[in-house]
Amino acid sequence: MIDHEALPWPGLPPLADEERVARATAFRDTMRTRRTCRYFSDTPVPRAVIEAAIEAAGTAPSGANHQPWHFAVIASPALKAEIRHAAEEEERAFYAGKAGDEWLDALAPLGTDADKSYLEVAPWLIVIFGQRRGGIDPGDDKQNYYVNESVGIATGFLLSALHAANIVTLTHTPNPMGFLNRVCERPANEKPVMIVVAGHAAPDATVPVHALRKKPLTQITSWL
Repeated sequence: MIDHEALPWPGLPPLADEERVARATAFRDTMRTRRTCRYFSDTPVPRAVIEAAIEAAGTAPSGANHQPWHFAVIASPALKAEIRHAAEEEERAFYAGKAGDEWLDALAPLGTDADKSYLEVAPWLIVIFGQRRGGIDPGDDKQNYYVNESVGIATGFLLSALHAANIVTLTHTPNPMGFLNRVCERPANEKPVMIVVAGHAAPDATVPVHALRKKPLTQITSWL
């Protein structure tokens, strides 16, 4: 490698292979209980939980370590109502035929429609933006790299951290999403990627049977 400023590798506590397997298996089993929730209660969630989860997301790897993400966290009832109104307007067009038959057929087993009331009910909306330009220091205006990949990994960290705190989530991607820049007061060089709805499940929440189908290890891996 070329010469660069560096520190010694921090290291991790030594573990026996049996403990490594046990930890990986325990994490797998925890994540297997994660479900996308479409029925939220308005029960509050402490801001500290959301902050810690976003800090976890911020540890994700990224292109050139530019960390090209921004998390706009919304609790304001007025802003949540505005987002719901705009999102449902797009969703009505989507379900009226904009999506195409194949896409709508794929969604049918999940029971989704244009009603996005959870956008108002859940205590927190986290709007995730990808930054085309930025850098690691405040005020930087540098090209960012692998933005989609970096933001996707960070979002996975966020969902995992929230699940570890027993907070249920839903990822919502209204299309187009440009209105989110205005609502969240974010610059034009940031692209809204998705909304993560976070809170507690409603007492009568249900899960589509179709959502329980997960591909087995043999179908999602190849060993070479």
